[in-house]
Amino acid sequence: MNADHRVTTERRGRVLVVRMDRPAKRNAVDAAMTAALDAALNELEDDPDLWCGVLTGGPEMFCAGTDLAQGPGSPTERGGNYGVVRRTRGTPLVAAVEGIAYGGGFEIVLACDLVVAGRSARFGLPEVTRGVIANCGALFRAPRPLPLTVAKQLLLTGQPLPASRAYELGLVTELVDDGGAEAAAVTVAEQICANAPVAVAETLKAVDAVAGLADEQGWAATAAAVAAVHVSADREEGVAAFLEKREPRWTGR
Repeated sequence: MNADHRVTTERRGRVLVVRMDRPAKRNAVDAAMTAALDAALNELEDDPDLWCGVLTGGPEMFCAGTDLAQGPGSPTERGGNYGVVRRTRGTPLVAAVEGIAYGGGFEIVLACDLVVAGRSARFGLPEVTRGVIANCGALFRAPRPLPLTVAKQLLLTGQPLPASRAYELGLVTELVDDGGAEAAAVTVAEQICANAPVAVAETLKAVDAVAGLADEQGWAATAAAVAAVHVSADREEGVAAFLEKREPRWTGR
């Protein structure tokens, strides 16, 4: 097993298990974690002996998103934000979700190909409750596996979606008992690895090429929305209220 700051990796045959490992901060992403995630996924993509990856946050939580106190660091050259969400991959990546996948944590899930989740897992996009918006793909990726109205509900209310409902709607591909997500995700990864790697890689690239036709428009729309919110007083108030552990006082400006 290799450890790199806030991320550990473990090879299981042709499967690379990548674990976010910052439990005291609910796996919130800071600059060190972004760099470590980028390095781990570069390894997954570059090593011809690795045919599938599993991304997990461990047995209790997946990821609470951006570390608002520290910031997530700069986007990486190959992976973009968090080293993950703008990455072009030919190697499948399975998310194994326990506990919470909130904000950027959920957007990391949306950047994966398949999702295995424990029954108590929850998916949420609480950015609007902090005076900011989802800027790592959720604005256009959430409506792909989810009905548009459900995606809007997540984005506009900030309230989480239980794993059982996410499974019914097709976001979660396999629902398992709590604590079993990583093992189940590895099993799925091994099923993928039993197939011809060239066929798998080309299939994934073709599917992502079609799905990604709208991505550039999505990123442009996201950037415009982020720019508008960035200059608002509400953004500063939302982040300040979160860090000070108080209710925000919105002004609408």
